[in-house]
Amino acid sequence: MIKANDITKSFGPLQVLKGIDLTVGKGEIVSIVGKSGAGKTTLLHILGSLDKPDSGSVTLAGTDITQLKDRELSDFRNRHIGFVFQFHQLLPEFSALENVMMPALIAGIPNSKARCQGLELLDFLNLADRAKHKPNELSGGEKQRVAVARALINHPDVIFADEPSGSLDSANKQDLHQLFFSLRNQMNQTFVIVTHDESLAALSDRTIRMADGRILV
Repeated sequence: MIKANDITKSFGPLQVLKGIDLTVGKGEIVSIVGKSGAGKTTLLHILGSLDKPDSGSVTLAGTDITQLKDRELSDFRNRHIGFVFQFHQLLPEFSALENVMMPALIAGIPNSKARCQGLELLDFLNLADRAKHKPNELSGGEKQRVAVARALINHPDVIFADEPSGSLDSANKQDLHQLFFSLRNQMNQTFVIVTHDESLAALSDRTIRMADGRILV
């Protein structure tokens, strides 16, 4: 599913990633852990096509994304990758359903079909009664489930999650963690998760520990 070879990345004189090799299989839930500054989020952004490495390659679903031009990369990202961030990144002026539909509409899916798929996902995530609510009318846990629905709508090969439960209380955090595993079990969904939450890491199929820009063996 994902294969990264010899990934390096520097910001000015600071080398953040120092030759990362990594593979992730289909339907696998992988957590990446480490202290702040270890390079976790930089690696996640490169694997998820949000940034490019200085050297090395990333192959995702059979495509070397480091070789794609900007327009090709944007289209690939929309169709093959989903994202869940710590603070959900919902658009405040749109309803929950409209937020979920957005990636599908960008992909050119007709409005009626995108709406149907969005409603199905919200129903699956027990949010059908919140479809018309805007983000400021939702709880933290509800916002994050809307973000998960948005990440799922284009049936991505992988979902990248950056501290997805970092802003949630204990109950909502546990619910979100269980949701990821339900999605893997029911949809064979692949997840790569950057987290400081050791309880989530412990549940994952595999935990990758990073320090000083390298993966610890």
